[in-house]
Amino acid sequence: MSKTAGSTIIPCLRYRDAHAAIEWLCKAFGFTRNAVHENDRGEVEHAQLVYGNGMIMLGGVRHDDFGRHIAQPDEIGGRETQCACVIVSDCKAHYDQACATGAVIVNEYSEKDYGGAGYSCRDPEGHLWYFGSYDPWYID
Repeated sequence: MSKTAGSTIIPCLRYRDAHAAIEWLCKAFGFTRNAVHENDRGEVEHAQLVYGNGMIMLGGVRHDDFGRHIAQPDEIGGRETQCACVIVSDCKAHYDQACATGAVIVNEYSEKDYGGAGYSCRDPEGHLWYFGSYDPWYID
């Protein structure tokens, strides 16, 4: 297997309906499938979705040694303890697509004083996402 350039930090999420989450994340946010591995029951054990040179990994909710440390947003009053931040080139177009696909907007699209623009929203299972055009890796 060859190695390609990518992020060394990859957010991992768990979903009750991982197949539906994959479909929605691709349609609403523009992710593409890199890999989807199922168990013998057809459940998602591990999936990799990419956006640009970034990636998220996800799987189904499981109460295993790792899963017992993770709470789903609806189990803790819709709150999150972290949020994936995704850099997008056209933040307004991305916001419009997310709205059109039913993303629950938490913070409306706005231009930021530090540069770029951004917004935050929730996916169908309540996970919090931030999308913005400010790229901290880009230096003028």
